[in-house]
Amino acid sequence: MTPDEVSGNHSRPEGFTVLLADYERHLTAERDLSTHSVRAYIGDVADLLEHLIRLGHDDLGSLDIRGLRSWLAKQQSLGKSRSTMARRAAAARVFTAWAQRTGRIGTDPGALLASPKAHKTLPGVLGQADTRTVLDAAAVAADDGSPVGLRDLAIMELLYATGIRVGELCALDVDDIDMSRRVVRVFGKGRKERSVPYGVPAGRAIDRWLAESRPKLAREGSGPAAFLGARGGRIDQRTVRRLVHERIAVVDADMAPHGLRHTAATHLLEGGADLRSVQELLGHASLATTQVYTHVSTERLRQAYQQAHPRA
Repeated sequence: MTPDEVSGNHSRPEGFTVLLADYERHLTAERDLSTHSVRAYIGDVADLLEHLIRLGHDDLGSLDIRGLRSWLAKQQSLGKSRSTMARRAAAARVFTAWAQRTGRIGTDPGALLASPKAHKTLPGVLGQADTRTVLDAAAVAADDGSPVGLRDLAIMELLYATGIRVGELCALDVDDIDMSRRVVRVFGKGRKERSVPYGVPAGRAIDRWLAESRPKLAREGSGPAAFLGARGGRIDQRTVRRLVHERIAVVDADMAPHGLRHTAATHLLEGGADLRSVQELLGHASLATTQVYTHVSTERLRQAYQQAHPRA
C-alpha cells in the first residue's frame, strides 16, 4: 500500500510523496516494524504533512516547532483522545529525528515537542484462584481427547505460563518449542528473539497436543506451525481471541488474550520476580512499560489490606 493510499490523499507535492515512500522503506527494511506499525506511523506522518500543506508549506525544511504544535492543537480541536495525541506526538518525533539524521532537514524540531500525557489505565487481570478455575475448566473440556480441546488447553496454559503475545503464539513453529528444557523461542516486535520458560502444567498440555492431537489436524499444507486451526492451517489470532474469551467466561470475566499476558506478569511480580526479569520475559523494550504491573500489584495489595486490616 502506498503512502497516498494510507492517507487517501493524491494531491500532495511530489517531494512529500517521495519523502513518505523513503520513510516507509526505512520503517520496513531498517527498523523491521510490523505492517500494522508501519501503517500507523505513515498515517500519522501523512496527516502532519497535509497539515503543513494547509498552512501553505510545500517543503519539509519549513517545518518547525510551531508547525508541530499547530498540528497537535488541530488534533485536540477534532476531539482526539490524549492517548491518540501522545501517539501522534511520538510518531512526529521519530519522523523528524530520521529526517535530520538523513540530511532532509537541518535541525530536529521534534526534539522540542512535549508529548501530551496519556491517561494510564491499569490492565485487567485475573486473580490466582480465578486463573486456576479457568485452566481447570479448560482441562475438563479437553478430557474427551478431541484435537481442538487439547489444542485450546495447550494454548491457554502457554499464554498464562509465558505471557507471550497472541501474535507471537500464532507464529510459533514446532521447532520453536524445546520440550526437554520447557523453553519456547519467540520472535517479538521488530523480530527480536527471546527465550521464555514455561512450567510443568503447560509442558504436559503442550506435549499432549503435539504428540496426540496435532497429527490429527495436520494436513499437507500445515507446514511447521505449532498450533493449527480446525482445517489444518496455522491458527489465526481471531480464533485464539475467541477461544480465550470463551474459556475465561467461566469466571464471568470478559478478557482477551492480552489479559492473560497481564495476568502472568502480575502473578510473577506477586510471587517475587524482579522487574527486570519480567521485562525480559515479556519482551518489553522499555522498563517503563513493565512498571505498569507494579501498579496493578500495589492496587491489589491495597484492596486486600482494606479488606483484612482492622484499622484500614
